[in-house]
Amino acid sequence: MSEYLSISTLTKYIKYKFDQDPHLQSILLKGELSNFKKHSSGHLYFNVKDKNSVISAMMFKGNASKLTFGPKEGDEVLLEARVSVYERRGNYQIYVNKMEIDGIGNLYQKLEQLKEKLNKQGIFNQNHKKAIPRFPKKIAILTADTGAAIRDIHTTIDSRYPLVEKISISTLVQGINAKNDIIEKIKYADTLGVDTIILGRGGGSIEDLWNFNEEEVVRAIYECHTPIISAVGHETDFTLSDFVADMRAATPTQAAVIATPDQYELIQQIHQYRFSLTKSIKQLVEKQHKQLDYLSSYYKFKQPTLLYDQQIQRRDDLEKKLTQRLTLNIEKNRNNITVLRQHFNIRRLNDLIVQYQKMSRNNENRLINLTYNLINHNKANLKNKIEQLNQLSPTNTMLRGYSIVNKDNKVITSTHDLNEQDEITLSMKDGNIDAIVKKVRCEDE
Repeated sequence: MSEYLSISTLTKYIKYKFDQDPHLQSILLKGELSNFKKHSSGHLYFNVKDKNSVISAMMFKGNASKLTFGPKEGDEVLLEARVSVYERRGNYQIYVNKMEIDGIGNLYQKLEQLKEKLNKQGIFNQNHKKAIPRFPKKIAILTADTGAAIRDIHTTIDSRYPLVEKISISTLVQGINAKNDIIEKIKYADTLGVDTIILGRGGGSIEDLWNFNEEEVVRAIYECHTPIISAVGHETDFTLSDFVADMRAATPTQAAVIATPDQYELIQQIHQYRFSLTKSIKQLVEKQHKQLDYLSSYYKFKQPTLLYDQQIQRRDDLEKKLTQRLTLNIEKNRNNITVLRQHFNIRRLNDLIVQYQKMSRNNENRLINLTYNLINHNKANLKNKIEQLNQLSPTNTMLRGYSIVNKDNKVITSTHDLNEQDEITLSMKDGNIDAIVKKVRCEDE
């Protein structure tokens, strides 16, 4: 029975072989993380797989603490590890010493880190964003001078708002020199006095679009005084330039739409405004006509004497009150003189009294004369106004033999307003006459 090995012995032997193989002590692997778990001890346990195979892996706490990113399910990673056997379960696994994100994953990690940094600094805050002018006069277009992006932007702007001046600034959008060129062209466009800047390019991979994720480019957009529309990539592509720009467009075509109004919508609005204005003016004119009709039918204008008869009566009342007050004042002064005579020496004051009496009579006469002059003046003015009103009175006009011709309750002032067989009403000083027009003769015929 000594030729039979125990499971433990076999497992130890296989582990010994793995541990002694120099090719298995340090290997470089590439794969996808799955079944990822972090133990309370700080050790990491996970599988690494590709399309055809999977292998168990673990990473001790000391090595895991040196990672520059947080591994998660589905990450594509590059590993440095050794291969060995875990005796208790009898399966082989790898012990990872180093781990980093593979290729594009590194870019995504770098992008997220920079995004978080700039976000904390407030670069992406909404209160820093400027409004896009509704009716721009000039638009600067920063993109490659060839390709679909520039054609789409020009075509869209020409069809929507041909009044705007387009300033195309050829800009590198890909390659090692693109970052500095983008920054230079943004600063240049900011000095041209344009209303809007469109920064755009077509779609591509994250590597193709990476220049628009560079921190220096983001800060150049942030510091630009002119509103910027970012149209980098397609609808699903997002760059940090999109977050910092004043407006993000899913495509270059959409950027042109955002930057300009639609001329056909503007024409429609103008038609609508014209219709509303015409309607308002008609309503106002109609309202004023009604007001004029109302005033012209006011009863006082039909009987002009009503305009001044109250004033005549009021004048008489004032004249009466004035006479009464003058009489009372004279009587009061006489009484005062009588009292003074009783209290003072008549002989000594006689001359003064006579003098004051004379002055009083003179003042009385002057006052009476002034009063009568004022009354006569007012009477003359009133008579004047009455005569003027009488001259304008339709009744006086009719007293001189004239009559007023009415048709359908409207005054007729011209023979051109009458036709034969029209029914008319003649208003005369003592009544109305209903008549039918027999013949119309115009002086110009």
